Amino acid sequence: MSPSVGYLLPTREQIMEGRPQATLLLQLAERAEELGFDSVWVGDSLTSRPRHEPLTLLAGVAGRTRRVALGTAVLLPALRHPILMAQQIATLDQISEGRVILGVGIAQDIPNIRAEFAAADVSWEKRVGRMIEGLQLCRALWSGEPVDWNGRWKFTGERIAPTPHRPGGPPIWGGGMVRAALHRVARHFDGWLPNGTPPTKWREQWERIREVSQNEGRRPEDLTGAVYLTVSLDEDEDRAVERAGNYLERYYGRPAKDLLREQPYYAGAPQGVAELLGRYEAAGVQHFVLRFAGDHDRHLEAIARVRGDLGW
Repeated sequence: MSPSVGYLLPTREQIMEGRPQATLLLQLAERAEELGFDSVWVGDSLTSRPRHEPLTLLAGVAGRTRRVALGTAVLLPALRHPILMAQQIATLDQISEGRVILGVGIAQDIPNIRAEFAAADVSWEKRVGRMIEGLQLCRALWSGEPVDWNGRWKFTGERIAPTPHRPGGPPIWGGGMVRAALHRVARHFDGWLPNGTPPTKWREQWERIREVSQNEGRRPEDLTGAVYLTVSLDEDEDRAVERAGNYLERYYGRPAKDLLREQPYYAGAPQGVAELLGRYEAAGVQHFVLRFAGDHDRHLEAIARVRGDLGW
C-alpha cells in the first residue's frame, strides 16, 4: 500500500503575519482534499508559539471536508484537563465521522515553552506522567461506561457523552526521537510521528519501537510509522535553502544557521523531494506530514504532482 501524505495548516504563520482569520486555513484544507492529500494537520501551543486552538479549528475543517483524516501535530495533552479533553476529542471525532488522528507530545525543553507550562499551572517536571495518565483516562472515558479514577485526578462513576465515532477513540501517535519517547510509543500508542529524522535513522528507531512493542505483548504491525517533514520547493536550490532558513528563523525565533544545522528539512527541486520521500517509503514510513515554507498553494500542487510521479 502506498504511503499517505498529509499537509500541516499554517496556523502559526497566519498569526505571525497578523492574519488570524480562519477562512484561508479552511480553504487550504479544502484545496488539499481536492488535490488528493490524505490528511490535514494542525499544531498546538498556548503562549509560546500562539496559533489557533487545534481541536476547534479541526472541527471547522471537518465541516468543510469529507474524506481527509484530521490530525494534531502535535497536541500537548498535559496542558489540558483530561475529562474536558476527552469530551472535546470525542465531539470532534463525531463531527468528522471517525477521521481524527491524535498526534501527541511533551514539548521541546526551551525557556518560552517552560514558561507556557508555568502560565498554565502545569508542572514541567511531571508533564510526561500527566500526559500518559491523562490519555489513559481519556481512553477509559471514551468507553461510555462510568469511570472510577484514583490518580492525579480522583472521581467515582463519571462518564462523558458523546463517545467517539470510532469505537475506543481515535488512534494516538506519539512524537519524539529519544529512547524514552520511542519506548512510550511502543508501550502506549498506536503510531509514531517524529520531526524530520533522516530515513536511515528513522528506520533504526522504527525497528526499535517494533521490537519493544513485541516484547510488551503488542502486535508491531498494528502500529503506524509516520514522519513530519519541513519542505521548501524551488528549482533554484540556493533560493530554496534561503527560504527555508528565513521560514524557520521566523517560526522559532532563533538564527537560521543553527536551525538549518539542527532540524532536518528538504530544500530544492520537486524531483529531489520525490527521491527523499521514496527513501522514507523504503525505510517503512506509512504516513507523511508535510510543513511548507511559504506559498502553500504552489507547494500543494507541486506535491500532488510528485505523488503522481511516485505512483501514490
